[in-house]
Amino acid sequence: MVSGIFAHELGHILYTDFLAEQTRRNYLSKSIWYPDKPECKTILDDSNALDMLEYVKADGKNADAVKYVSGHISNILEDGYIEERILNRFPGSLGQNLKFVRKNQFEGFSTVTEMKEKEEGNEAKKFASIMQIILSYSKYGEIKYGDEPLTDERIKVVFGLLTDIDNALFSVSVKKRLNCTNLIMVRCWQYAKAYCEELKNRYDEMLKSGLESSIKDALKAMLGASGVGEDAEGEGTAMDPSATEEGEPTTTGKRNKTKSRAGKAGSKDVEPGSVSESNENNGSTDESDGRIPLYHTDSVSEPEGGELKRNDEYEAESIEETSKTVKDLLSDMAKESAAEELESERIREMNDFAKSISYGNVHKGVGITVNRMPRVTEAMKKQYESLATDLIPISKQLQKSLLKELKETDRTGKQTGLLTGRRLDSHTLYRDDGKVFCKNNLPIDGKDLAVALLVDESGSMCCSGRFAYAQSAAIILYDFCKALNVPCSIYGHSTDYNGDSEDVAMYSYTEFDGFDDNDKYRLIDIRARRNNRDGAALRFMAEKLSKRPESVKLLMLISDGQPAASGYYGTAAEEDLRGIQHEYKRKGVLFVAAAIGDDKENISRIYGDAFMDISDIKLLPMKLTNVVKKFIRK
Repeated sequence: MVSGIFAHELGHILYTDFLAEQTRRNYLSKSIWYPDKPECKTILDDSNALDMLEYVKADGKNADAVKYVSGHISNILEDGYIEERILNRFPGSLGQNLKFVRKNQFEGFSTVTEMKEKEEGNEAKKFASIMQIILSYSKYGEIKYGDEPLTDERIKVVFGLLTDIDNALFSVSVKKRLNCTNLIMVRCWQYAKAYCEELKNRYDEMLKSGLESSIKDALKAMLGASGVGEDAEGEGTAMDPSATEEGEPTTTGKRNKTKSRAGKAGSKDVEPGSVSESNENNGSTDESDGRIPLYHTDSVSEPEGGELKRNDEYEAESIEETSKTVKDLLSDMAKESAAEELESERIREMNDFAKSISYGNVHKGVGITVNRMPRVTEAMKKQYESLATDLIPISKQLQKSLLKELKETDRTGKQTGLLTGRRLDSHTLYRDDGKVFCKNNLPIDGKDLAVALLVDESGSMCCSGRFAYAQSAAIILYDFCKALNVPCSIYGHSTDYNGDSEDVAMYSYTEFDGFDDNDKYRLIDIRARRNNRDGAALRFMAEKLSKRPESVKLLMLISDGQPAASGYYGTAAEEDLRGIQHEYKRKGVLFVAAAIGDDKENISRIYGDAFMDISDIKLLPMKLTNVVKKFIRK
């Protein structure tokens, strides 16, 4: 139990952006939405959003109440997110013990029916019930309905938020969870407002009793005792007052194991005739996953009669189809097993390669470890798909623009309509715009170019969302290169402590030659970590790229331009980086160093003409990909 609670708190330390939530609260107390205004889809949403901000402006106590109640919602979402990350990253003792704690907590959750019985018509308590349902779904993917129909107003409110909650929980972007927090407050404002009023009354009662307290203390008293999931300001996860009592879980709605967890939150039974006529024989739909769509129902049928029958004429059907399905399944399992073995072998080879490199006296005695996950999890795939939804279209558009440019070159490799050149095109001498030159281009072959990307994953990369932009750039760049058959290897680097020494930690996300198509999912692990000994990491990546057979070798860097590790910083460290750059330029490695945000002065000073000025970090993914386009066109 203690280890499981520790795992939960570790999740907050590793993955929670406390500063972002504090910023959201500070903005909200001034009646300003952060990061963005909630997406109001109805007139009621607009009205609630306006009324909520007016309520905050009206009184300081109102502002405090809204700030802490919304912070409580934010912590619920954060709890669901960080526990999912911990379970995926630490499947051993930590993960198992966290599961033990979760199981005990969930067994103590009240059903919706039990919550209603305690409300006694109180709107504030109704909001507490809604928060309990959201907590249950966010952390455990299940809702205990009890005897309540799916038309119950509490359940309907939560059902209307499930898609937004899913998107928030499966995204590494803290802004999505903060935006979801604001949206929940707006959608539930009629209940939340009553809860805030009750909170203020509780606060006044505490003051009258002679207690020196705050709105935060009143909120903690209303929530009940819970030491699990406390955020930066001390609020605990929403807990039912009966959470410490023992009890067996009753009827639950479970999370759908497809992209959206909302799919099985209700009953799978449908009314007769609700399945489309074209599918009435097999009970399926024409959806890609073959699942029956979700219908809101109040109950299931209770058939009468029925008798035990015997069938002596039953014969097996579709033996060939069943056999094929089993063989395909076994084949997929064999491929996954083989890929894991190959990955494990590659990890050993990469670490051997790292040890074979001479890093110079500056890095003498520093250990190098190459980290790579031998397999990817379903959770990583879901997170990637969630992020890639907005990013891959950018890659596709860049590919499209490149192909459009290449269309100017015909099959013979002749490009016409040029203003300057060494060869006149006799077929265009009639033109009066001067575009009468042509040239012969060699056929485009992406395999003549190899691209490597090295991402600085130092702790400072968490500032201003730097690592998020770096991750976005990596996803777009890899998809772009993959589509054009350009070998692309993406690594991150930071440091690890080994006793009294600080070693270099390399993180392999994508390799030039993959065993399967899972490399892109590993990009989900890009994040801010510890310190950065840039010189050793840069030499490792440059040496790796220099071994490639392609004639053009492009090494791209994303960094904040601040080498900072034990005994490695300042002008001496910068000089080390310049020396490595010059050494590998002679070996045919081309450098492009992109600055993140306000770091362009540092990057320019270190890498000189290899520096890429990206004052607006939102343009980082597109600019890096355009660099690759330039070399493909050559």
